[in-house]
Amino acid sequence: MSEASCISGPADLKRRARALKGPLPAAGLVAALAVAALALGAPQARAESMSSALSRAYVGNPDLNQQRAGVRAQDENIPRATAGWRPQASAGAQIGANYLDFRQSGGRLHGVTAPSNIGISVQQNVWDANRTLNSVRQAESGVFGAREDLRNTEQNVLQNGATAYMNVLRDTAVLELRRNNITVLEEQLRQTRDRFNVGEVTRTDVAQAEASLANSRSEYFTAQALLQNSIASFRQVIGVEPTRLEPARTIEALLPKSQGAAVELALAEHPAIQGALHNVDAAEAQVKVIEAQLYPSLAVVASSQRYTDYQGTRNATLVNHQIVGQLTVPIYTGGSVDAQARQAKEQLTQARLVADLQRDAVRAAVVSSWGQLDTSRAVIQSAKAAVRAAEIALEGVREEAKVGQRTTFDVLYQQQVLLNTRVSLVTAQRDRVVASYAVMAAIGKLSAANLSLNVAEYDPTIHFQQVKDKWIGLRTPDGQ
Repeated sequence: MSEASCISGPADLKRRARALKGPLPAAGLVAALAVAALALGAPQARAESMSSALSRAYVGNPDLNQQRAGVRAQDENIPRATAGWRPQASAGAQIGANYLDFRQSGGRLHGVTAPSNIGISVQQNVWDANRTLNSVRQAESGVFGAREDLRNTEQNVLQNGATAYMNVLRDTAVLELRRNNITVLEEQLRQTRDRFNVGEVTRTDVAQAEASLANSRSEYFTAQALLQNSIASFRQVIGVEPTRLEPARTIEALLPKSQGAAVELALAEHPAIQGALHNVDAAEAQVKVIEAQLYPSLAVVASSQRYTDYQGTRNATLVNHQIVGQLTVPIYTGGSVDAQARQAKEQLTQARLVADLQRDAVRAAVVSSWGQLDTSRAVIQSAKAAVRAAEIALEGVREEAKVGQRTTFDVLYQQQVLLNTRVSLVTAQRDRVVASYAVMAAIGKLSAANLSLNVAEYDPTIHFQQVKDKWIGLRTPDGQ
């Protein structure tokens, strides 16, 4: 694995601190992130790899888990829609007191009775202008769309996890570089003061060395704050505090060979596009569901009722069984259904435009992230060359300063140049890893399966199969 694509190479911190006082080989700088990562926890702590960190996020990230719950909730729209094909049954009972006082020429009937009735009614839909059929199709599209949203959320969580992981490594390495730079400048200040005491340099040289040290300490505290921010982001996405983070490498081997191939794959498979297309299907079905309200519907209604003390007559019993066909023909709905239909058609147009918008957004994301990946590769090569040149220049300036050909300012300036190039190289290495994950997400392939994470993959179809044909029951499959 090349240095550009893998941030690795553990080394001893003391040896690195000594090396920073003189020229540091470019290969040694690649070790910065791995070495600095040791500072995140005790040496005996178990190391965290990129794979294990992303596995933690896949299992425990709240955003991903709430999206999974949302998909399960969406599954319940299937039995809700199919209920339109199933019989609807209801039972009722009534009991009360009735006082009757009936008079006629032949006599008088009066008294108190306790009339009651009990009955059951069953209604079965026969034809509803395909309203139920289209409701089921709409619910299915909603389920498929929710699954694509889940895939997209999974991608975002994994990408954010990889970014947070690399940010912690980068900021830890930068903090270590700045800490060692303070050590170098402290030594530089000591030597400058010694030379000032023997008259080799002026008070100005001492002041310049003091200013450089003070500025270096300020940059150290800034780097410390940035690291704390990265640690907080890591905790938010991964779910635990970072301890010892292992070196990470790019996933360029999983990417298409060209930008054109990446764009083509993204347009075909990205979950944001697929989800938008399912929303289009759902919107089309919604138009048909609403329009069906303007068509006749046919149902069969069966009922059975038993009355006691019927119509207030003591001991009078009536039993009534009936089965009837019920035809409903809408004539005029006040324009409400018509307005709903027009509204649904506009929403369908909107859904189609959103799908076009998602295609453009995905294409732009692929091109942008691919460009960032290419740029990071080039920057790494340039930064390596800059580090090598800065190391040679610093060594030369120091030698020339010993014989009076360079000033203290020249040495301090070159030291700062070397530090900046080392920071740039560390940042570029981080950018390359992050960009590779960004490209993978942009083409819609960043998933636990494709990354071979050691987790039990969440399968949304299991819950779907458990509830889609469920006729009765209040408890969810997991017992809630």
